[in-house]
Amino acid sequence: MSWFDESRLDDEVAIGAADLRLRTLAESGARVRREAGGAAEATAIGVTRAQEARPRAVIAAGPDSRLLRAVLEPFCPVPFVAWPGPALPGWAGSLDLVVVLAPVGSDSGTASAVAEAVRRGCQVVVACPASSMVAEHAQGRWTTVLPTVTDDQLATAVVMLSYLHQVGLGPEAEADTVAEALDAVAISCSPHRDISINPAKMLAICLADANPLVWGGSVLAARAARRVAESIRRSSGRTALAGDAEHLLPVIEATRPRDVFVDPFAESSAGDLRPVLVVLDDGADDPVIREHRGRLQAEAADRGVRVETVTSDAAGEVARYASLLLTGTYAAEYLRLGLVDD
Repeated sequence: MSWFDESRLDDEVAIGAADLRLRTLAESGARVRREAGGAAEATAIGVTRAQEARPRAVIAAGPDSRLLRAVLEPFCPVPFVAWPGPALPGWAGSLDLVVVLAPVGSDSGTASAVAEAVRRGCQVVVACPASSMVAEHAQGRWTTVLPTVTDDQLATAVVMLSYLHQVGLGPEAEADTVAEALDAVAISCSPHRDISINPAKMLAICLADANPLVWGGSVLAARAARRVAESIRRSSGRTALAGDAEHLLPVIEATRPRDVFVDPFAESSAGDLRPVLVVLDDGADDPVIREHRGRLQAEAADRGVRVETVTSDAAGEVARYASLLLTGTYAAEYLRLGLVDD
């Protein structure tokens, strides 16, 4: 059985043991800048080539295509489809643009999809390591490889989104803006920043005796919620759910109202952890989002379920997504740091 020792979050020895993981998070902004700078020349060449004609459709291929879909679907002026499998839609051809994120570059399924796109004569843009298997399969007359080096999915995505913005197929996603948002989170959530003013440490304490329900209203916030829930599961081995309002509401509704006379330590020791609703708020003000958030918060208040809100005021949707994701990931690492086996 494990218990949470919040004093470890400000203990230099404990923090030192987790230094590698926390340092990796702190360097997120630097990785975005590095990838953008390293791919700048190839991006400029690809943009010049793409100005000849707008594609009939954009196909995001490979397992990382869902992030591109979350960003591009509301903005792309031509039909857009995410195709995460190791192939392409049957209709894909020379009039279409295939974009691929391959941060590692060694996935055989992604390499297969890229090779098929080249064979069909599609326009192909791939963000991947220059010497990887995916890059080798991408060689072709209509192919642009945006070279990457850090294995970071978000940094690789920013490289691709910058290209798509410059050719008029996506929203603005300036690397410097995203990097600045990540740097701001790294400062506010630094392991050397006291619990009382550290949002990630405070969130970790709230998660310590609860089963998290993570919700984001917009498409990007919902994706960040899924990624944060994954991080919490990996770091703690506990249940952490992310989903739409209709998926989380039944869990909240099934929670018995809090009994003020119950000993909280006895309840915890019995393994009966109550849910906590974590709202990732990227500022989206759609009426449907407001209605769903209101229903979740009202039901949580009725059942005595604690609500924690993570916000971001970064400039741009991608930067706000990156900020929410990094804050939640920091919280997951602090949760790992504070959990001690009995």
